[in-house]
Amino acid sequence: MKRTTLIIALLLLAAASTTSTAAQEKPLLLRTPTINRTHVVFSYAGDLWSVPREGGEATRLTADVGREFNPVFSPDGRWVAFTGEYDGNVDVYVVEASGGEPRRLTFHPGGDSLAGWTPDGKSVLFVSARSAETGRTAQLFTIPVDGVAPTLVPLPMAYEGAYSPDGARMAYVPLPRAFQSWKRYRGGRATPVYIADLSDSSVERVPRTDSNDFNPMWLASEPKKVYFLSDRNGPITLFSYDTVTKKVARALPNTGLDIKAASAGPDAIVYEQFGSINLFDTRTGKANKVEVTVNADIASVRPRLQKVGDRILTGSISPTGARAVFEARGEILSVPAEKGDARNLTNTSNAAERDPAWSPDGRWVAYFSDEAGEYALHLRAQTGMGEVRKINLGQPPSF
Repeated sequence: MKRTTLIIALLLLAAASTTSTAAQEKPLLLRTPTINRTHVVFSYAGDLWSVPREGGEATRLTADVGREFNPVFSPDGRWVAFTGEYDGNVDVYVVEASGGEPRRLTFHPGGDSLAGWTPDGKSVLFVSARSAETGRTAQLFTIPVDGVAPTLVPLPMAYEGAYSPDGARMAYVPLPRAFQSWKRYRGGRATPVYIADLSDSSVERVPRTDSNDFNPMWLASEPKKVYFLSDRNGPITLFSYDTVTKKVARALPNTGLDIKAASAGPDAIVYEQFGSINLFDTRTGKANKVEVTVNADIASVRPRLQKVGDRILTGSISPTGARAVFEARGEILSVPAEKGDARNLTNTSNAAERDPAWSPDGRWVAYFSDEAGEYALHLRAQTGMGEVRKINLGQPPSF
């Protein structure tokens, strides 16, 4: 077994080459967008990118081996604050919207993540557990962009927040999101949106039953309305709460996939849905997709050698015990117990193969593959030669 593990550890996989032209023919995983009057900034491949509001070719705004994500434009649109890992720790940074050298704002050894800006644009709002006695809860803090010591927002717990345009109130989420990959969670950790009066910390609750409400936003053009994301009617979409009439209304119909993140800007809300960027015009109530092209020297899409010894998941031993198959990094790998060559039976960088099993006669290896979009059962000769037999398992049930 030690020898088998060593062989796996030394097995190197070549990732398929992807040209920039081919990459644009497939959906891009564009995340956490933010918007000002002229541009949209988003996270892609661990860096921040900027694209004109009407779409086009994106330019890289940051570059680092760590991740930069969750960008938010300053109220005047001149700066972009974001959460980053430039120095190893997770902290809050700020960079000019046109690009330049990012400046670190927080220095606590714990992780600090960006929440937004104060309405005057002089300070950023961030989430930190630095003042929690157990480290199991978080609060909101502000820190000036000149890097002076942070100030606690007078709320006992908060994981997301957004100031009202006049700075007198705060729409916030008091709980961390639970089970983000479990749709329609309705347990005790389903997140509400509260609105706090910062003069006395009194709280108004956005009406809900048991839905997951999060990502609150204020628009300067609509100071009496709070926008937020919610799954109260099914797929996560955009809702608004009128602080005068106390009514919640669905702002954007959604019969498709969940909206993952949204950010308010001048007369529009930009949101992420299935890896794409979309603009919701609050004046017309209409949404449109922002067509984005990314051409970059992203190392992860180049052919390369990859050690997979620490990525082994399921496995199966052949009936004779002479070989074993393992799932690692989405590939099915066959390795000898003693002597011989390791084989990549699948070699498909654009699909994920799972759960290999050896046939009783030792001739075939069965596994699941999502090559066609939904998982199907594949049978391949244990030699790796010949055509793959593919068995359709039907459409999965809808929930």
